[in-house]
Amino acid sequence: MKQGNIRRAFSYFESGAVLLVTSSDGKRDNVMTISWQMVLDFSPRIAIATGEWNESFRTILETGECCLCVPSFDMVETVVGVGTMHGSQGDKFGRFELVRSKAMKVRAPLIPDCLAALECRLEDYVEDHGILIFKGLLLWENAGKKDRRVIHANGDGTFFADGEFRDLRREMRDRLPEGLE
Repeated sequence: MKQGNIRRAFSYFESGAVLLVTSSDGKRDNVMTISWQMVLDFSPRIAIATGEWNESFRTILETGECCLCVPSFDMVETVVGVGTMHGSQGDKFGRFELVRSKAMKVRAPLIPDCLAALECRLEDYVEDHGILIFKGLLLWENAGKKDRRVIHANGDGTFFADGEFRDLRREMRDRLPEGLE
């Protein structure tokens, strides 16, 4: 992965991709799957919904940081495996052969096999709804990743992927944030 323009970070998340969320308490790294996320604005600010049932939840609240990683569709079996294994059952990185690399601004690891990874600081917690709001600090992009399709969950155990892209930036140029032209 190489460092990317932080102003582009929201573009990886706006489509509602399933995420791998990494955390670290300084002794142990963990990863969880999240399909409930949303972009809040172009800054980037990203919200996820989770709770006590995820072991990473408490770690993220205590450390105030994580990495939001965007897996590609060729990783869908791994994403489901991570999501169906509780952190107390063992090392998910080892079990699912997830490569990790060191982040620059947070302790949580990056997953370089993903399309992108966003180092984040916890900005707010809306307890009544289990919503964690993060400010993106540093974006990492994997431009060499062949499978560019992001994973979307249907909520019933089935998933779909993006496949067709069209470049309409010229038509939208006056609506795009500065730096994305």
